[in-house]
Amino acid sequence: MAIIINGKELAAKVRADVKEEVEELKKRNIHPRLAVIMVGNDSSSAVYVRNKSKACNETGIEFEEFLLEESTTKEQLLNLIEKLNLRKDIHGILLQSPIPKHLDIKEAFDAINYRKDVDGFHPINVGKLAIGEDCFISCTPAGVMKMLAEYQIQTEGKQAVVIGRSNIVGKPLAQCLLNKNATVTICHSKTKDLKEITKRADILVAALGKPKFVTEDMVKEGAVVIDVGINRNEEGKLVGDVDFEEVIKKASYITPVPGGVGPMTIAMLMTNVVKAAKMLEN
Repeated sequence: MAIIINGKELAAKVRADVKEEVEELKKRNIHPRLAVIMVGNDSSSAVYVRNKSKACNETGIEFEEFLLEESTTKEQLLNLIEKLNLRKDIHGILLQSPIPKHLDIKEAFDAINYRKDVDGFHPINVGKLAIGEDCFISCTPAGVMKMLAEYQIQTEGKQAVVIGRSNIVGKPLAQCLLNKNATVTICHSKTKDLKEITKRADILVAALGKPKFVTEDMVKEGAVVIDVGINRNEEGKLVGDVDFEEVIKKASYITPVPGGVGPMTIAMLMTNVVKAAKMLEN
């Protein structure tokens, strides 16, 4: 039976460390501040923004929210980003996705000063990650790496398989694992013989957004299984991309949904805001 990686507990520990660091920074008159932009009224986004606000509150990070109308133009959004780029008291800028279809999210992400890009989506941060330089790493992959480190799970020389190639999770996580000397394979919807590949994985990451996609017969005995998926089943219950009840019998470590990777994402965002504050104020 696998050891369950407790993301909730670890996230609380990360937030406590952040709180301590924020208190120290405030003694030096540095007040870490996060600006969150939300365009339109997507209900899930509103929940995420509330959670970010709560985490800031808990850690002592100052929080400023910019709620823009669904009808916001490209110019209005880019002007706001530019204003926030220039404001000395703002250290992190986060654009909550999704944004309305008439706006170009890539253009908006690219407009954020990469030194304030606490989401790790700017091409400069993505490029720095690829060549192994210090940078802001996308919060979910950073959370997964923190979990592996905390539970002393070796990555060096291990076969890691990531299912999913999104720019937010799959690609940056593959790069993080590679930077930690794992041998990495990325699988996606066009991958042939998927099961043959996943069965070789010492570390298997599911980040594709399909409920219970990873079944027990896809997992090698003793593998570490990281479930990044958050889906709702027919009963409205939260489930991951992994068939938890079956896979737990075969894995050595596994993350649950909820309470696994999810809480780590916001905890790592807090870490990134503090990092930005230190970087910009020095």
